[in-house]
Amino acid sequence: MIVTRFAPSPTGRLHVGNLRTALHNWLLARKGDEDGAGRFLLRIDDTDAERSREEYVDAIREDLAWLGLEPDGEFRQSERLDLYEAAFEKLKAAGRVYPAYETAQELELKRKIALGRGKPPIYDRAALSLTEEERAAKEAEGISPHWRFKLDHEEFIDWEDAVRGPVKFDPATLSDPVIRRADGSWLYMLPSVVDDLNMQVTDVLRGEDHVSNTAVQVQMFGALHDAGLGPDHCDIVDPFPRFGHTALLVGKEGKLSKRLGSLSCDALREQGMEPEAILSLLARLGTSQPVEPIADRQVLIDTFDLETFGRAPAKFDDAELERLNAAIVHQLDFAEVEDRLPDGIDAAGWHAIRPNLSHVGEAAEWWRLVTGPIDSCEFSEDDREYLAQAADALEWSDNPWGDLTSALKERTGRKGKALFLPLRQALTGMDHGPDMGELLPLIGEQEARARLDKAAAG
Repeated sequence: MIVTRFAPSPTGRLHVGNLRTALHNWLLARKGDEDGAGRFLLRIDDTDAERSREEYVDAIREDLAWLGLEPDGEFRQSERLDLYEAAFEKLKAAGRVYPAYETAQELELKRKIALGRGKPPIYDRAALSLTEEERAAKEAEGISPHWRFKLDHEEFIDWEDAVRGPVKFDPATLSDPVIRRADGSWLYMLPSVVDDLNMQVTDVLRGEDHVSNTAVQVQMFGALHDAGLGPDHCDIVDPFPRFGHTALLVGKEGKLSKRLGSLSCDALREQGMEPEAILSLLARLGTSQPVEPIADRQVLIDTFDLETFGRAPAKFDDAELERLNAAIVHQLDFAEVEDRLPDGIDAAGWHAIRPNLSHVGEAAEWWRLVTGPIDSCEFSEDDREYLAQAADALEWSDNPWGDLTSALKERTGRKGKALFLPLRQALTGMDHGPDMGELLPLIGEQEARARLDKAAAG
């Protein structure tokens, strides 16, 4: 069984970068097994009690539900602290974690010195050389240690990345990561590994900014496996999940970071974007597959293929999302939007105005062409006489627009723009808009005649 997870921290709203990661993992889980047995899990990474907010937990659930990416299970790290403590004690007993006492200022000074000497700014492992007496003296001074995971420098770290192919790291070029703060709270690294083991996660898809984190976590998986906490549940994870790192999203002008607020899920919803448009774009960005308006999610599942993902940054374009949104709106049936439309719009009305919409929320403005009032247009004397003839020629039938224009063409000899435009302007107050053959029956005979008479009178 394919098991994936999406692990946001509830410290803010989800944005397009988060949504893309969630979608990739959802698609992989849904495609992973022909019998549909794949699982997509939501893990709320809320170990940072100071920054985590319950309102953001609710928002994460709401956003995923709106997009149709509802998980098959949910976990919260704040409810799993005993698991992390047990793993920590195992690693401590195995000599794979150690206490360190440097302050943030001391670490920053070390980093600057290393850079000044042309060396990589990695931790120098000074804490490993402290004697028991020196440690005791520091703690007697009231200095509580933070804890680091001790990387094994003897062997290179390597894995077959689902997107990047073979990846190899020299552990000596990485800092031993801090896994626990001096106040006892947890940082990201160890809890994530413990959870992936405990939840039997088989595949992890995330952004390429996590590649070095993965290198560290690969060793953590191995250390926990050696300490007796390994995955005896399935052959796939041996001893860690399959990892894939996708190229990050960028905008037309570079990084998206400054614009992520306007690209949050709730902001896109308020802008009238359809979930299907967002998913159509995010599923294909960064791949060799065409970005198309795909309303059927099964198509996205069936065509999801990690081999199509490239290494170049994936460019997010607002204009492309707008184009997709309009195309998706044009595919929506009345039943799918009925509860979002103004009173009075029925299936015929929706079908008439739908081709002119970029967002469903624009329906009210276009429906005004039926309900009125409409804007007045200036007409020449010839056009006013023509519109008077139109009012006289108007006869209601199953096809009032076709019958009216045929009669006027025969009576006046007008054709093309001269035949149609004054009628559209008099009946809708606009030079363009919905198909008049569909719109005129919605306006109705009495109102149509009144509008023609008014335009003819000037």
